[in-house]
Amino acid sequence: MSRYLDACGGDTRKSMTLYRLNLKLSQEFFTIISCFEISLRNKIDQHLISTLGNNWLRNGAQRQGIFDNNHTRITKNNINDAINSLGASYTHNKLVAELGFGFWRFLFAPRQYTATGRNLLKIFPAKPKSTANNQYNQNYVFNQLADINKFRNRIAHHEPICFRNSHSIKDSTTARQHYGKILQFFQWMNINESELLYGIDHINKVCNDLDNL
Repeated sequence: MSRYLDACGGDTRKSMTLYRLNLKLSQEFFTIISCFEISLRNKIDQHLISTLGNNWLRNGAQRQGIFDNNHTRITKNNINDAINSLGASYTHNKLVAELGFGFWRFLFAPRQYTATGRNLLKIFPAKPKSTANNQYNQNYVFNQLADINKFRNRIAHHEPICFRNSHSIKDSTTARQHYGKILQFFQWMNINESELLYGIDHINKVCNDLDNL
């Protein structure tokens, strides 16, 4: 509790409130990130089914498949491990659900992006066009997804998300920035995030409570 006490000037009651707000914010984010992960993987899957076929994942991990090379061997192994885990209950849809956020993020890594045909950015029809100063390319998407994945892992490992970087200062800036990135991706995928998250999205309210504490 030392960071919470430091952030609240030694006020025990206030620090406990901040602790509970951090738990609430983490809970809220896990819901939003889960919805985002499902939306992202479904968009990727729909697109690659249209370009590579209904069993693109399983086929891609087989001998001479698109992921059967030294550069994408981790992706191949992840797919085959998931298939083995599913066993007799395997279906393509179950395989899609079995693969984690990190797997889908890495489809935007240079080698994986090339392996799937260099057209995966089409899942973002509302993405801005790149300019000389702002490159909204595959590398940009990969790095933004990496930030979201890292933030998700912080929550999963019960690390606080209510402080300013590594300082013991209560601050919602980092949380709001990641929330903004997720909403941006929803919009780029032409998903109405307000409709999708209606009734389950309380991020701004909890951030406001945190800032006003």
